[in-house]
Amino acid sequence: MAPSGVNRIRVAAGPYAGVMGLLAALGRFNAAHPWSHNDAYAGFVLRHARAVRRGGGDTAVDVGCGTGNMVERLARVFPRVIGIEPDAPTAAIAARRFRGSPVVEIEHRAFGAEPRRGCDFIVFVASLHHMPLEPSLIAARDALRPGGRIVIVGVARESRGDTVRSLVSLALNPLVGLVRHPARVEHPPPHMLAPAVDAVESFEEIRAVAERVLPGIRMPRRLFWRYTASWVAPAR
Repeated sequence: MAPSGVNRIRVAAGPYAGVMGLLAALGRFNAAHPWSHNDAYAGFVLRHARAVRRGGGDTAVDVGCGTGNMVERLARVFPRVIGIEPDAPTAAIAARRFRGSPVVEIEHRAFGAEPRRGCDFIVFVASLHHMPLEPSLIAARDALRPGGRIVIVGVARESRGDTVRSLVSLALNPLVGLVRHPARVEHPPPHMLAPAVDAVESFEEIRAVAERVLPGIRMPRRLFWRYTASWVAPAR
């Protein structure tokens, strides 16, 4: 699945023309220097992935893998990586990208549609809000081996508590885009074109469900309209 909310300005429009003009200008600048907010948290995902691999884990699953950017990173860590993508055109791009790979499998289907067991690392990168929250977390929990990990880079519906974090992200967004992509582009890269939806649950609602399904989950809010979460399956 595509990163959701990439380079979107999530601040309510004010009544002043100057504010509207500034937001429009920022939108044009961000479109010319696009970057995925998910990339800001690739290091977070990979730190957990390497920890699982050091512990002997060998199978990783990227749920809603999109065109396969995280899959490619995970394939440098694990001997087996499964990318699950329900959008047919996006899954086809990922399948072509990894055709012939001895490590990567791309499955065009919805997560949870087929039971899967024996996974060591399951990651949702801006994909959990595309699917039913509680059933998806239960399916991920039940698929893990003891000591395996679920890692989430998530998107939530904004609430009043997000205002300051959103304003900071709004200010930093064009700076990061300029550093990552100093040359202007006419069109966003393919991995930013897959279908995206807005989150319907707030962070507080997501956390309440996650803490019930995955007791002890660690779940901080982050910049760039994301939260992160990690949970380790207990030893049986």
